[in-house]
Amino acid sequence: MNRTLIIGTRGSDLALWQANFVKDRLAEIGIGAELKIIKTQGDRILNLSFDKLEGKGFFTKELEEELLAGTIDLAVHSHKDLPTENPPGLIIAAVSEREDPSELLLILKDCVDVRQKMSLKYGALVGTSSNRRKAQLLAYRPDLEIKDLRGNVPTRIDKLRSEKYDAIMIAKAGVSRLNIDLSQFHVEVLTPAELIPAPAQGVLAIQIRENDPELYNALQRLHHPNVAEELRVERTVLKLFGGGCHLPLGCYCRKDDGLFQVFASKADKGEDFPDRAFLQAQTTEGLAEKVVSLFDKKRKLPQSVFISRELSEQSYFRRALQKHGIRVDARSLIRTVPVITKLSPHVLQDADWIFFSSKNAVEYFFQLNPVLPKDVKFGAVGAGSEEMLRLKGYFTSFTGDGIDTADVAAEFAKVANGKKVVFPGAEESLRSVQKGMSADTKIVDLSVYETVLEENIEASGADVLVFTSPSNVEAYFADNLLDPWQKVVAIGKSTGSKFDEMGSKYILPYSPDEVGLAEAVFGCTI
Repeated sequence: MNRTLIIGTRGSDLALWQANFVKDRLAEIGIGAELKIIKTQGDRILNLSFDKLEGKGFFTKELEEELLAGTIDLAVHSHKDLPTENPPGLIIAAVSEREDPSELLLILKDCVDVRQKMSLKYGALVGTSSNRRKAQLLAYRPDLEIKDLRGNVPTRIDKLRSEKYDAIMIAKAGVSRLNIDLSQFHVEVLTPAELIPAPAQGVLAIQIRENDPELYNALQRLHHPNVAEELRVERTVLKLFGGGCHLPLGCYCRKDDGLFQVFASKADKGEDFPDRAFLQAQTTEGLAEKVVSLFDKKRKLPQSVFISRELSEQSYFRRALQKHGIRVDARSLIRTVPVITKLSPHVLQDADWIFFSSKNAVEYFFQLNPVLPKDVKFGAVGAGSEEMLRLKGYFTSFTGDGIDTADVAAEFAKVANGKKVVFPGAEESLRSVQKGMSADTKIVDLSVYETVLEENIEASGADVLVFTSPSNVEAYFADNLLDPWQKVVAIGKSTGSKFDEMGSKYILPYSPDEVGLAEAVFGCTI
């Protein structure tokens, strides 16, 4: 190609970084380019939130108009800003690799409360103009106050520095690309499974005229077809819902261990509690349609659900179900009691890690008033244990992701092999994580509680039965049998193994917490 290309871009720091990134990639394949800065509606109108702006393409329309007019050769967009359909005559020629699509919660340090979820003090004022973020944040923390926040990335962060907010939420990708120093804030990273990102978040789109095959062919050297396949699912979900920037919709697709996984969250308004869905499949064909079908208001959901643990009125699981009028029977089928009342000093001496496999393990361990070694690190099998540890005022350096304890053990072994690791837990623990450690690891099993099964348990007639531990399964099925029409959800593989022994089918959630359990229940059609 013997012409110098003109790249159309917005003028914000992030947009210029993105355009220069593409310019540099073009230079690597021998194509010269220069930038042309174009102002968009989203840049000019800064006093309104996105849901009050008219139409779609707030940050893209003017670039597309110049592209069609021939005054630029290509436009570089944040892919999530693009409407789901290109204007006639324009196509997406290439997409970039995906930057981490996680969200960042930036918190003023005097507004931090590590005992609260996300480390944010009760009733804090959080800045965001995204209805998607607002709905999901309030689902986790209904006590928060949300206030509109507009401007480019540095402007938003400056507004937090000037203490106009207690915290703001912002995409990690933009902060990473601009290499912004966040050391004056407490930073919470919310993964795409925790707070589901916007469709195509973290990806750049290169848009060109449809009648420019020479440029299209050249840009294929910058194109990432694996990313494009995942984005097709996300953006098809967005299209089927007829949404734009104002819709409280999150959708994230990724390929993991040979399977495509899709996380989705949708509310009618930013103030509403969102529904969530999780699906996985071997192919992306028809996957978006399956995701959308889970949000169909005509779908017949369970009328009642039993869960084998007590729930507070503000629990995520209870609120997610009660939104749809689903009755919740929440009662534990077991009791836990301590097995020791005093901790020998040598147990924790020189410990590098303390690893918890349950919330009960955290609770009973700290009842012993342990004297913790300096620089000791904490690990947890999942979000429930991590959250209980927060309530005690401590953070994890490792948190297991997913429902397979063998996978958690393998990941934990990478950081803790060869160290001294103390495992507070139940007297009857399966020791799943310990079994994954290397022989040179000094393992200390510390039994801090035991489980006692309740007697004369009343059977539940609920449509769905949710079991939160192997002990609860043992207690329930000591005297009761599963009715053939009832569906079962097991919180993880160790709990599911009890149903394997009985030859009963069950559903495994993606994550062993209340969010994952709610997703699993909504995946059930009665």
